[in-house]
Amino acid sequence: MKKTLLILSLFLFFKTAEAQDSSVEKSVFGAQVGFLGVWVHNELRLSNQIALRAELGFDSGIWGGSFYDKTGYVFTPVITAEPRWYFNLNKRKSKSKRIDGNSGNFLSLKTSYHPDWFVISNYENISIISDLSIVPTWGMRRNIGKHINYETGIGLGYRRIFAKSAGYLKDENDLALNLHLRIGYRF
Repeated sequence: MKKTLLILSLFLFFKTAEAQDSSVEKSVFGAQVGFLGVWVHNELRLSNQIALRAELGFDSGIWGGSFYDKTGYVFTPVITAEPRWYFNLNKRKSKSKRIDGNSGNFLSLKTSYHPDWFVISNYENISIISDLSIVPTWGMRRNIGKHINYETGIGLGYRRIFAKSAGYLKDENDLALNLHLRIGYRF
């Protein structure tokens, strides 16, 4: 039994040492645009495969139809903290694929807050109700050249809408969908 535990321990030690060849970058700073927003972000390395992404930007929305005088749009600030686990860096590196700029597949826990600070819109007197969402997400980032990248992700999670602060009787819970496709520039 002791020999089996010793062999298993040595195997895990060498496998862990081997798995630490590839690593996320110490810090990645960039800007991204997507169909419904614009964001700046910074990713800080927490471990060889985990980075903490901090993001500040504007999410947007579009509405229209015969009920409205004109098609409307809204931009509202969003603050996001997102730990990301880049789980396939070693596999990409072993196949001679790029991992610079944290290029790889990831699992994350995207936590976003939309404060009711201000709104940019073509309609007057528009406001939003603050909300907080927590969405487990699968995604991937790839590089095009040295500075350009694209990123996609999908996830379904929880959203808390702070309706009481806007004068309603109670706060509400809802499903949150994270579906994004972005193109970005890495500085």
